Amino acid sequence: QVQLEESGGGLVQAGGSLGLSCAASGRAFDIYAMTWFRQAPGKEREFVATINWKGGDTYYADSVKGRFTISRDNARNTMFLQMNSLKPEDTAVYYCASSDGMGEPTHDYNMNYWGKGTLVTVSS
Repeated sequence: QVQLEESGGGLVQAGGSLGLSCAASGRAFDIYAMTWFRQAPGKEREFVATINWKGGDTYYADSVKGRFTISRDNARNTMFLQMNSLKPEDTAVYYCASSDGMGEPTHDYNMNYWGKGTLVTVSS
């Protein structure tokens, strides 16, 4: 199994920046990709960004492209999400999830393990 724990959420004003981290433990060597999802109040969970764990290839949702940057530190088994130019519509619980490679890691139903989430609130 893989255990995931997010950190770094909080309250920020619109236009500001915030960084999230996701630490993986357990069978982290089985990870193929890691992904950030988010769920805003009253809305369905949506894809934010994903990174291939070994190759480092990244892919972003159109809504965050150019503002968010996903990265990872393999030695520390940690994934990051740097969020800049934040907007009130970025307010959500942000979840990290890992995939063992079966299916596209942009769909939540393809993810194997999940963190508990961290709340990001962007005030206008």
